[in-house]
Amino acid sequence: MSKTRCPPATGNGRYDLAVIGAGSAGFSAAITAAELGAKVALVGHGTIGGTCVNIGCVPSKNLIRAVEAVHQAEAASRFAGIRGRASLEDWRALIAQKDELVASMQKEKYADLLPAYNTIAYQEGPARLTSDGVTVNGSLLHPGKIVITTGASPAVPPIRGIEDVPYLTSTTSLELDRLPASLLVVGGGYIGCELVQMLARAGVKVTVVCRRRLLPDAEPEIGEALAGYFRDEGITVRGGVSYREIRRTAEGVALAIAVDGAEETIEAERVLVATGRRPNTQGLGLGEAGVELTPNDGIKVDDRMRTNKPGVYAAGDVTGRDMFVYMAAYGAKIAAENALNGDARRYDATAMPSVVFTDPQVASVGLTEADARKQGLNVRTSILPLAHVARAIAARDTRGLIKLVADSDSGRLLGAHILAPEGGDSIQTATLAIKQGLTFTDLAETIFPYLTTVEGLRLAAQSFTRDVKRLSCCAG
Repeated sequence: MSKTRCPPATGNGRYDLAVIGAGSAGFSAAITAAELGAKVALVGHGTIGGTCVNIGCVPSKNLIRAVEAVHQAEAASRFAGIRGRASLEDWRALIAQKDELVASMQKEKYADLLPAYNTIAYQEGPARLTSDGVTVNGSLLHPGKIVITTGASPAVPPIRGIEDVPYLTSTTSLELDRLPASLLVVGGGYIGCELVQMLARAGVKVTVVCRRRLLPDAEPEIGEALAGYFRDEGITVRGGVSYREIRRTAEGVALAIAVDGAEETIEAERVLVATGRRPNTQGLGLGEAGVELTPNDGIKVDDRMRTNKPGVYAAGDVTGRDMFVYMAAYGAKIAAENALNGDARRYDATAMPSVVFTDPQVASVGLTEADARKQGLNVRTSILPLAHVARAIAARDTRGLIKLVADSDSGRLLGAHILAPEGGDSIQTATLAIKQGLTFTDLAETIFPYLTTVEGLRLAAQSFTRDVKRLSCCAG
């Protein structure tokens, strides 16, 4: 993009707020501050727009939906009298179309927004905190307050030999101009799971290995069920492994692992590392400035998004927590408002929904059963297989389940976890229930539209006290 540079407010580099990082969180902070009347320096380094629009959410979900269309054509045979067929004929054309979408959204949602805000000065270059302010390309800015929103990057696991292997990451796997015949994916978190299924449906023979299980932070019933659905699609899933060494071979790569004390080697043409993300805190001068970091190298902040250094705030993936684009934007808005208006707002992730865009989708909000028990809460749970949800029955696709976690004493809903083809569109009802402090009885007595996936929440809530198998379709 052409660099948009507004002149400093006073001609001497003084601003009310400097925002370091021009991704989703950075734009959220800068726009919030501008709308409050502040003069803002927005400092970007690299591609404007950050992870989500360029190399994360947008391109990955675009490709996931594309290969899902191919899969659904084949899956149509579950209905009598229907035979469907679709094929991925030109991967490069699909990647080119994805790139066009990314470029369009980057322009419309980021670059083209800047001229609309006369008090935001965009500056390009590496930024560094100093005792006097912030330097950008050697020029010193004098902001009243600072918000750091520099995001995160793919983390690389400490596997012996990894530095000598041309591994793929969540970024480079979305830029492949040719699909490998076989792929080894290291890591079973939400990024790994999405890429595993997407590439397998594109025609790659995929093996995924992980130290524990798929989606280790999710409810175990959901991780185990998803692993089974992956296997049904021909994906090899290996959990509970220890990584020994990875090396190049004539045909690609070989990973030595140990499982239950026995060692073996897995070979593939390429390897994709999907073992999480690391906050981008290097090169910012945080150590010299005295800004405290967390054990995972994120910037440590309190519930007002303040660092330990007065006047310096941080938000988004750089804090190493709640690494979702909407939480980055939410936290950055709070950081900007607090920096300018006296630290009145609190960051609250109690009712934070999350979605893993596998098929079926994994959607969660609130506490898992394990987390609730760790907090010393007395809980009760209900698990409803989708085989009891009319929407799934009619669609002839009963893959999935719904698990609810509630406080045993009050009945208050603590967590909701959905594994369903339309799970992502169903979780918001549970999000609102948790945010408003509703009980499972409130949920069970709420009217839901029939033949929807979200109706499963009502059935799951009813199953705390009733046997839903003994109810007619709309009873209760």
